[in-house]
Amino acid sequence: MTVIPDNDPLPAASSHSRIGGQHLLPALALGAVALLIGCSQEKADTIESVEPGSFPTMRTVNVSTLVSDSGYTRYHITAPEWLMYDEAKEPHWDFPDGIDMERYDDNREVEATFRADSAKYFNVKRMWRFDGNVRMRNTAGDRFATEQLFWDQQQGKVYSDSFIHIERTDRTLEGMGFESNEQMTEYTILDVKGIFPTPERRDSASRAAAAQPVPAPADSLPAPTPDEPASRKPTPAES
Repeated sequence: MTVIPDNDPLPAASSHSRIGGQHLLPALALGAVALLIGCSQEKADTIESVEPGSFPTMRTVNVSTLVSDSGYTRYHITAPEWLMYDEAKEPHWDFPDGIDMERYDDNREVEATFRADSAKYFNVKRMWRFDGNVRMRNTAGDRFATEQLFWDQQQGKVYSDSFIHIERTDRTLEGMGFESNEQMTEYTILDVKGIFPTPERRDSASRAAAAQPVPAPADSLPAPTPDEPASRKPTPAES
C-alpha cells in the first residue's frame, strides 16, 4: 500500500475520469433510491399480510407485579415471561412458561395461591385459564392438584372439568369435575371417584404453619390418577 504524505497533492484526475465520475454518482444515487423504494414496498406488503393480533403488543420477563381490581390490590403475580395480546380478536395475557399467583382480600391478606405450568387471562371475559401441573392451597391448608382450572372473576367462581385431587387434614378426595368459590373454601366435586384417609404428613408445628397460605412444592402432591377405582360412594356431606 502506498502512503501519500499530507503535503503531497493528489494527482489531478483526467478528463475521462471526471466524466466517468459524473455518470457514476447519479447512477449510484438512483440505484440506492430504487433499492429503498423496493425494500419499503416489500416491507409494506409483508406487514399487510400479517394478522396484527398474532404478535404480542408487550413482552415482559422476570415478572413480579401487583394487579388491582375495584380500587383494591387483589393479586401478586410472578412469572418468567408475560405476553400481552391487546390487538388480538380476543385480547388476552399469556404466561407460557408458568405462573405463581397470590390473591389478596380487602385487608391485603392472602386468600389463596395458585401455581401452573402455563396460564392465560382473557381481558373482556375476566377469565383465567390455568393449564399443566396446577397446584393450589387455600387458607385452611387444603391442597388441590389438577391439570386444568378456570377462574371466572365475573361470576366469582373457580371450576374444572378435569380430574381433581384434594388433600385435607382429615381425608383425601378425588373425582372428575370441580366447583368452588374464589377463596377455595367452599367447593364440590361433581363426580367423586374416591375418598381416602390423608397420610399423616403434619406434626403440631406443621399444622400451625399450614394456616399460612404458602404455595405447595410442585412435587408435594401425587400426579392425578383418573383411572384409580373408587373406594366407596361418598355421603352428601363429604362431597
